[in-house]
Amino acid sequence: MRLLKRLHPLDLVAVALLACGLLCVVTGLLPTDRAAEVLQRIAPLLPFLGTIIVLAELTSEAEVFDVLAGRTARAARGSYPRLFLLCVGFASLTTVVLNLDTTAVLLTPVMLALAARVGIAPLPLAMTTVWLANTASLLLPVSNLTNLLAAEKVSLTPTGLAARMWAPQLAAIAATMACLWLCYWRRGLRGADRYQPPERRRPADPLLYRVCGLTCAAFLAAVLVLDVPLWAASSAAAAVVVAAFAVRRRDMLRPELVPWRLLAFVPGLFLVVETLRVHGLGRLLESLMGGGSGLAGLLRTAGVGAGLSNVINNLPAYLAGESALPDAGHDRLLALLIGTNAGALVTPWASLATLLWFERCRAQNVRVPLLRFTATSALLAVTAVGAAVAALRVTA
Repeated sequence: MRLLKRLHPLDLVAVALLACGLLCVVTGLLPTDRAAEVLQRIAPLLPFLGTIIVLAELTSEAEVFDVLAGRTARAARGSYPRLFLLCVGFASLTTVVLNLDTTAVLLTPVMLALAARVGIAPLPLAMTTVWLANTASLLLPVSNLTNLLAAEKVSLTPTGLAARMWAPQLAAIAATMACLWLCYWRRGLRGADRYQPPERRRPADPLLYRVCGLTCAAFLAAVLVLDVPLWAASSAAAAVVVAAFAVRRRDMLRPELVPWRLLAFVPGLFLVVETLRVHGLGRLLESLMGGGSGLAGLLRTAGVGAGLSNVINNLPAYLAGESALPDAGHDRLLALLIGTNAGALVTPWASLATLLWFERCRAQNVRVPLLRFTATSALLAVTAVGAAVAALRVTA
């Protein structure tokens, strides 16, 4: 009982999902050959997930994000429009380079602490992080777990995926900027004309700060320039950072750094979704998405992906949608990816990043009005998905 009380509700969900997936295999609901195929497919994903989160957590502890957030606020020199542009760039960069969970989990408390330090209203900064955590996650395989699956399915390298998705990514970010300014950042909502920039603050350990910053840059270069497998690049980067902390701050190297929840959640989710697919979910989605690779067909595919994401979560939505498009061209699969990434905004459970973001906001005592969150996120989901799919079609 004590152990159960110590577990976070999301831990219980992950364990239950893994148990459910294993039960499907044991009972024969999921044939063992299908289960083996699923587990073989996710084998490279698990070391990547484990090491990229360790890298992000230790990079945060080295105050890389804090220093960058302070520099962002000072660079804007008290101007809200400049701060808005810089925050959008900052949140987009962390999402693209270190994945959406990093933005939601690690950048959110940094931005909220910055808001408290300089007297900025916290909600605009909070919404900037959660929206861009989802809509800025289209460019690279590292940005989102669904991207890893899509890149493998369409046989695209990281540079190949970026070459195909740069226009949809820019369109999604532009739509996000418009909705952010309209719904949260404009003068009548933020409550001030200017703010006082924060004082310069040096990291507590400059050596750790430099090692972590340079390692993250090297990780990105290895993925984009050298086409190193993601799991190998993230493992090497995490090993460097862990070694630096072992020398400088050994107390930070604790078992809680490893994302056990995700490592249980992902295989369980894959097994459960494959079971549902075997028993008819794929046929249902196939009929809903229809055919055709024109703009209307792409919008329909993305819309089904976005709608299902807001019902059951974007990762199973992508998996189920992918199984319903076995012979589809690349563009339909990428349209599905757009829907399950940029459209998974309306409900708190639409993506794991959004769930974690709500948790961080509660921990910082930042109230997020649920009705306003849902209404404005629905507006963004429609706008961002539509703009990104149109860009995908134009650049086909």
